Amino acid sequence: MHLSALELTAAIAAVLVGASVQGSIGFGMNLVVVPVLALLEPAALPAVAVLLGLPLSITMVRHEHHAVDRRGVTWIFVGRIPGTVAGAWIVTAVSTAALSVVVGFAVLAAVAMSVVGGVYLVRRRNCVLAGAAAGVMGTAAGIGGPPVALLYQHHDGPVIRSTLAASFLVGTMLSSATLAVTGSLGWDHVGLAAALTPAALVGAVLSRVTHGIGGGWLHAAVLAFAALSAIVAIVNGLV
Repeated sequence: MHLSALELTAAIAAVLVGASVQGSIGFGMNLVVVPVLALLEPAALPAVAVLLGLPLSITMVRHEHHAVDRRGVTWIFVGRIPGTVAGAWIVTAVSTAALSVVVGFAVLAAVAMSVVGGVYLVRRRNCVLAGAAAGVMGTAAGIGGPPVALLYQHHDGPVIRSTLAASFLVGTMLSSATLAVTGSLGWDHVGLAAALTPAALVGAVLSRVTHGIGGGWLHAAVLAFAALSAIVAIVNGLV
């Protein structure tokens, strides 16, 4: 990874803000982090974003483990397996510049999913489909939250946060292993993820103070930032 001190500072700030958002509303860290990394160092993606999900997910599951929808997480994981394989294939099949474009469009798709209304029943078929979509997006771009968040958007806060965290945890482990096997995750990715992890943990702690505070405008601000950053990443990848 070739990050200057200023770029590393920007990445740390993005992780801190993103982790605070995710701890508050259940998802959103990589909606902030992935577009920033795509601009700073596209080669860091998707591996660094995937690895960053591990410590944050563990922290969130431990904090609200009593509210996890275990049946839903099981079927989400079933769907995530083929989705992860497809996402890993995308990573190995495209160049770094092309991956920046893929990541940008994945972010825009995630934003679109996040603003879709409607009520979706948490049943086996929907969980498997959400898991498959999360597997593709999470492995190829590091953003696997929106499909699952869409499924649970009308549930109580603790259920949303804990269930999403549990699905992220098992999905991230699967994605990390798959990327490692395909050669898309190396020690340089691990090193950068380790450098950014303290910011993720601090953000998770800060989020416990902000649960339920300004959730609506915070959600909107994250989506607007993610969409703008994604467009810039797409343009950079194309030119």
